[in-house]
Amino acid sequence: MILPLILVAAALAVLLLLLYLEGGRRSVVDRIEDLAGRTRPVDIEAFRNLMDPREDDFLRGNLPPREFRAIQRERTRSALDYLQNATHNAAFLLHLGEAAAQSADPRVAQAGRQLVDSALRLRAYALLSRALLYVRMALPGVRLSYGQLVDSYQRLSGSAGQLALVQHPSQAARLSALL
Repeated sequence: MILPLILVAAALAVLLLLLYLEGGRRSVVDRIEDLAGRTRPVDIEAFRNLMDPREDDFLRGNLPPREFRAIQRERTRSALDYLQNATHNAAFLLHLGEAAAQSADPRVAQAGRQLVDSALRLRAYALLSRALLYVRMALPGVRLSYGQLVDSYQRLSGSAGQLALVQHPSQAARLSALL
C-alpha cells in the first residue's frame, strides 16, 4: 500500500520539476524549418526494444541475477536517454502544433490540433514512464509496464508528418529524419 503512494508522490514531484524547468525554455517554433538543429533523433526500434517487458523477461531468464541487474541498469539509462530525446522533441512539436492550429486553412488547423494532442499525450506518458524507469534502475528485478510510450512517440512522429504533408509536402521526408 505504501509503495504506490511513494510512486505517486515521486511522479508528482517529477511533474512539478519538469513544469518548472520547461517554463523558462519556450522557443519560437511555428514552422517546420524552425525544427532543424533543435530536435534530437530517436531510434524508435531501439527505444521499443529497451521498453519491451518481453525483452526484460528474456534477459532475466538467460542471465545470472547479478549480470541481469547490471545490464538492466544500463538498458534503463539508455531508455532514459531516449525518453529525454522524445520529450525534448515533443516540446518543440507541441509549439509547432499550436502555431499550425491557428491557421486559416482548416486542414492545417486540424493537423495542428492532432499534433498538439499527440505531443501532450506523449509528455504525460513520458512523465509516468520516467518515474517508473527510475524505480527500475533502483530495483532492476521489478517488473513494470510502460504502457503505450513508444507507440505514443510513433503517433507523434506520424502527426508531425501529417502536418508537414498538409502544410509543406516537400519537407515531409526531411521532418521524419529530424525525429
